[in-house]
Amino acid sequence: MTSLTFAKCFDPDGARFGIPTYPWRLAPEGLATRRQLRAEGLRPGGQPIAAQLLRPRFRREPLVAYLYRVDLAKPVRPMTSRKWGALALAMLARRTCPQCTTDAGYVIPASLGMCVPCAYPEEQRAA
Repeated sequence: MTSLTFAKCFDPDGARFGIPTYPWRLAPEGLATRRQLRAEGLRPGGQPIAAQLLRPRFRREPLVAYLYRVDLAKPVRPMTSRKWGALALAMLARRTCPQCTTDAGYVIPASLGMCVPCAYPEEQRAA
Protein backbone atom coordinates (compact mmCIF):
# COMPACT_ATOMS: atom_id res chain seq x y z
CA MET A 1 0.00 0.00 0.00
CA THR A 2 3.03 2.24 -0.29
CA SER A 3 2.67 3.23 -3.91
CA LEU A 4 -1.01 4.06 -4.14
CA THR A 5 -2.28 5.66 -7.29
CA PHE A 6 -5.35 7.84 -7.46
CA ALA A 7 -7.33 4.95 -8.96
CA LYS A 8 -6.48 2.77 -5.96
CA CYS A 9 -7.63 5.55 -3.61
CA PHE A 10 -11.10 5.74 -5.14
CA ASP A 11 -13.45 3.49 -3.16
CA PRO A 12 -16.79 5.31 -2.70
CA ASP A 13 -18.56 2.14 -1.52
CA GLY A 14 -15.99 1.31 1.17
CA ALA A 15 -15.45 -2.23 -0.14
CA ARG A 16 -11.64 -2.10 -0.02
CA PHE A 17 -10.96 0.13 3.01
CA GLY A 18 -14.15 -0.44 5.02
CA ILE A 19 -15.08 3.23 4.76
CA PRO A 20 -15.81 5.37 1.69
CA THR A 21 -12.44 6.56 0.38
CA TYR A 22 -11.60 9.29 -2.09
CA PRO A 23 -8.37 10.61 -3.60
CA TRP A 24 -6.85 13.76 -2.12
CA ARG A 25 -8.76 16.96 -3.08
CA LEU A 26 -11.65 15.00 -4.62
CA ALA A 27 -14.06 14.82 -1.69
CA PRO A 28 -17.76 15.02 -2.54
CA GLU A 29 -19.92 17.97 -1.53
CA GLY A 30 -21.28 17.89 2.00
CA LEU A 31 -18.16 16.36 3.57
CA ALA A 32 -15.37 18.30 5.28
CA THR A 33 -12.28 17.71 7.40
CA ARG A 34 -12.00 18.95 10.99
CA ARG A 35 -10.03 21.98 9.87
CA GLN A 36 -12.58 22.84 7.20
CA LEU A 37 -15.39 22.51 9.73
CA ARG A 38 -13.49 24.73 12.19
CA ALA A 39 -12.98 27.38 9.50
CA GLU A 40 -16.77 27.51 9.15
CA GLY A 41 -17.27 27.71 12.93
CA LEU A 42 -18.39 24.09 13.24
CA ARG A 43 -17.20 20.92 14.99
CA PRO A 44 -17.96 17.23 14.31
CA GLY A 45 -20.08 17.03 17.47
CA GLY A 46 -19.69 13.32 18.16
CA GLN A 47 -20.71 12.08 14.74
CA PRO A 48 -18.84 9.08 13.29
CA ILE A 49 -16.33 9.44 10.47
CA ALA A 50 -18.26 9.53 7.20
CA ALA A 51 -15.38 8.98 4.75
CA GLN A 52 -11.65 9.46 4.31
CA LEU A 53 -9.23 11.03 1.87
CA LEU A 54 -6.03 9.24 0.91
CA ARG A 55 -2.98 10.98 -0.47
CA PRO A 56 -0.41 8.56 -1.90
CA ARG A 57 3.23 9.14 -0.98
CA PHE A 58 6.29 7.55 -2.56
CA ARG A 59 7.78 4.78 -0.37
CA ARG A 60 5.71 5.72 2.68
CA GLU A 61 2.30 5.11 4.10
CA PRO A 62 -0.36 7.37 2.54
CA LEU A 63 -1.65 10.43 4.34
CA VAL A 64 -5.18 10.06 5.66
CA ALA A 65 -7.70 12.82 6.35
CA TYR A 66 -11.06 11.90 7.85
CA LEU A 67 -14.23 13.52 6.57
CA TYR A 68 -17.37 14.43 8.49
CA ARG A 69 -20.84 15.36 7.30
CA VAL A 70 -21.38 19.12 7.31
CA ASP A 71 -25.15 18.83 7.84
CA LEU A 72 -24.60 16.93 11.14
CA ALA A 73 -21.89 19.28 12.42
CA LYS A 74 -22.60 21.43 15.46
CA PRO A 75 -21.47 25.00 16.18
CA VAL A 76 -18.22 25.49 18.07
CA ARG A 77 -18.70 26.08 21.76
CA PRO A 78 -17.84 29.66 22.77
CA MET A 79 -14.86 30.34 25.02
CA THR A 80 -15.87 31.12 28.59
CA SER A 81 -14.02 33.55 30.82
CA ARG A 82 -12.54 30.62 32.77
CA LYS A 83 -11.23 29.02 29.59
CA TRP A 84 -9.64 32.33 28.53
CA GLY A 85 -8.02 32.59 31.97
CA ALA A 86 -6.69 29.03 31.82
CA LEU A 87 -5.29 29.66 28.35
CA ALA A 88 -3.58 32.86 29.52
CA LEU A 89 -1.96 31.01 32.44
CA ALA A 90 -0.79 28.20 30.19
CA MET A 91 0.79 30.65 27.76
CA LEU A 92 2.45 32.50 30.64
CA ALA A 93 3.97 29.22 31.81
CA ARG A 94 5.35 28.58 28.32
CA ARG A 95 6.94 32.07 28.26
CA THR A 96 8.44 31.94 31.77
CA CYS A 97 12.10 30.92 31.94
CA PRO A 98 12.72 28.23 34.58
CA GLN A 99 16.27 29.54 35.15
CA CYS A 100 15.66 33.23 35.82
CA THR A 101 11.84 33.04 36.33
CA THR A 102 11.13 36.07 34.12
CA ASP A 103 8.63 36.41 31.30
CA ALA A 104 10.75 36.14 28.14
CA GLY A 105 8.03 37.64 25.94
CA TYR A 106 8.14 34.60 23.63
CA VAL A 107 7.56 30.87 23.99
CA ILE A 108 10.69 29.25 25.43
CA PRO A 109 12.16 26.86 22.83
CA ALA A 110 12.09 23.24 23.96
CA SER A 111 15.54 22.73 22.46
CA LEU A 112 17.01 25.28 24.91
CA GLY A 113 14.74 24.75 27.91
CA MET A 114 15.39 28.34 29.01
CA CYS A 115 15.37 31.84 27.57
CA VAL A 116 18.11 32.85 25.12
CA PRO A 117 20.01 35.13 27.57
CA CYS A 118 20.21 32.27 30.10
CA ALA A 119 21.19 29.74 27.43
CA TYR A 120 23.98 31.92 25.97
CA PRO A 121 25.17 34.25 28.76
CA GLU A 122 28.61 34.92 27.23
CA GLU A 123 27.07 36.29 24.04
CA GLN A 124 24.79 38.57 26.06
CA ARG A 125 27.70 40.09 28.00
CA ALA A 126 29.66 40.84 24.82
CA ALA A 127 26.80 42.87 23.32
